[in-house]
Amino acid sequence: MKREFNNPPRQLPEAFTRADKFISRDSHTFSFSETHTPALRISPGELIHLQTWDCYKGQITNAENALLPIDDSAINPATGPIFVEGAEPGDTLSITLHAIQPGTRGVARTYPGNGQLQHLISEPYARFFDVSDTTVTMNEVINFPVAPMLGVIGVAPSSGEIPTMPAGKHGGNLDNNLNTIGSTIHLPVKHQGALLGIGDMHASMGDGEICGTGIEIEGDVLFTAQLIKGVTTEFPVTETATSWVTHGVSDVEDLTGALRIACEEAAGLLVREWGFTIDDAFIFLSVQGNLGIAQAVHPSTGTVIAKMVVPKLTGCPRPFRATV
Repeated sequence: MKREFNNPPRQLPEAFTRADKFISRDSHTFSFSETHTPALRISPGELIHLQTWDCYKGQITNAENALLPIDDSAINPATGPIFVEGAEPGDTLSITLHAIQPGTRGVARTYPGNGQLQHLISEPYARFFDVSDTTVTMNEVINFPVAPMLGVIGVAPSSGEIPTMPAGKHGGNLDNNLNTIGSTIHLPVKHQGALLGIGDMHASMGDGEICGTGIEIEGDVLFTAQLIKGVTTEFPVTETATSWVTHGVSDVEDLTGALRIACEEAAGLLVREWGFTIDDAFIFLSVQGNLGIAQAVHPSTGTVIAKMVVPKLTGCPRPFRATV
């Protein structure tokens, strides 16, 4: 805990040099809203290089200030907003994550009154992690594979302004560790251009994020955007090589409600897109789906997030049936 929080930029893979456009972490917001002025305009199919802050926007620089209160107004900056040409209400914006390159040094924190084990700790605590291209080192004994993911990805909500901390139908702080390299996140478009924002990178994060942080770290992302015209869902859907994943979001006291919504979203897609009856969808999700928890930092303000993982089988190989 005596070391400085140095996070020098890592040399980026060659793929980043092929990006069509770039957006710096200096262009960011702390909320999602249709009123925000776009920082970048992109077209579907363009390869975009995006920088993110860590969730603390660089407030943690050493072991001492890692234990101090954090300015909540500067939590979870989302790089953007990004205006996607052609995106209209009723469409789905599909963001494919081709690369996520975290920095070299990350931090996780906990403190009394926050998280599943808050009753067992008496004072704030922080742990720094060294991050290489392949390995996260926690201490002299514990290391594990790097597993970079994005906590925040969302678009302008249907109405009003929503801070980047909670999750909702617009996306936001979904904190789903399946939002990782190779995944596609499908977001419901509510306004022209969608107004995409991305942030809250983690070098690794477990299901539930039970102390309130993953390994918080800044970094670089390479992504493309596509549009599914005239098709949408209530909540975002994540797609991996082997599964598609629905989300359910509720307030922090209602984990049961979040789990139910994730199931309803998955069943709705099976019925609407793939011809299941609701009875067969119910049974199929029970025998083949995997219901889990993405975010459950209790007690804490914010949201709880559930996820239903549906395997990609021949009869339901993706969340949306192809229209062409």
